[in-house]
Amino acid sequence: LRALPTASPPQRGPGEARGSCTPHFAVRRDSQPDSNTEGYSMTGTGSNTELVGTANQIPRALDGFFSSLLPAIPPWRPGPEPALALLVWLALLFIWYCYRVGSEWAPAGPPEGPRGGGRPAPSLPPGAGRLHRSLRAYTQRYSWAGMGWVRKALREELRPERPAIQSPRVFHLPELPSAPCFPRDAQRHDAELLERACAAILQEYQGVAGGAARGWTPGPCQCFYLYRRGVCQPQHCRACPRTYRTLATLRTFVSANRFGNACFSVLQPGTILPGRYGPTNIRLRCHLGLMVPQGCELVVGGEPQCWSEGHCLLLDDSFLHTTAHNGPPEDGPFVLFIVDLWHPSVAGAERQALDYIFAPSP
Repeated sequence: LRALPTASPPQRGPGEARGSCTPHFAVRRDSQPDSNTEGYSMTGTGSNTELVGTANQIPRALDGFFSSLLPAIPPWRPGPEPALALLVWLALLFIWYCYRVGSEWAPAGPPEGPRGGGRPAPSLPPGAGRLHRSLRAYTQRYSWAGMGWVRKALREELRPERPAIQSPRVFHLPELPSAPCFPRDAQRHDAELLERACAAILQEYQGVAGGAARGWTPGPCQCFYLYRRGVCQPQHCRACPRTYRTLATLRTFVSANRFGNACFSVLQPGTILPGRYGPTNIRLRCHLGLMVPQGCELVVGGEPQCWSEGHCLLLDDSFLHTTAHNGPPEDGPFVLFIVDLWHPSVAGAERQALDYIFAPSP
């Protein structure tokens, strides 16, 4: 605390008594103080000493008073506490992630019902347990990376209900963009290759359509397969070498699992194929028109479509679709070259896993 200057006691004369002099003080306010402060002076009758103070000295005095009472605050320096809190937070996040992964894992076989009664657990559809085991074997050999939607699809096999307009019979991969038909640019590279080779493919079809070649499937829709359910047909490929070489140049041809086919498809006049669903939504079926007479109709997901000779049409056959050839007999057969291509939104890791899970039967 800074002490204010005090006036010294007056000097007594030799004849004055000790208590006879009582000093009187008067406080005077200056009429013209300095700048922004008001000055005060104290004068005493018994002394010529004058105590003058200004108002701006009082805050400094209070600062000194409080600083003597309060402890000194050290300057802030970063310590290990923020880093330790961050490590604890990351550890808790990792534990939560491990819990989620463990809780979302679907069992490999049919789940057991609760002991002592209660509501029984849902049963897996036929073949679902084998699919789970195949997925686990694949992830043990490779990795779980990118398998989120595949694992979710296998879990949803417990709930096989689907919208009536789209209902894959075997496997449904969720969160894929769904549409009855896709634009040609969805698989532009492969569509252009097939369209450039259309003349050679048509010529080889005419070579095997005369009845000399064996291997045509019977029924209302006759097919001559080069690939059937992911398995190459060597004799048919040797009968159509340029078509086979064209298939080998395609980037997205589904050639390594049971959902992949490549064939000539022939529909005779007056034939109607009733509505049906394809096995999966992970593929797009490419129709290359070879011979398209008048009166041929295609309805996919309630939307009518049409073919054109020498051009490709991409459709998702997991939607309900019907085909009809309503032309007269003199129009001749309706001929397509059908190739199964990957859906453009299926990632590379998912394609590899699906090829492993749905590998062709030996």
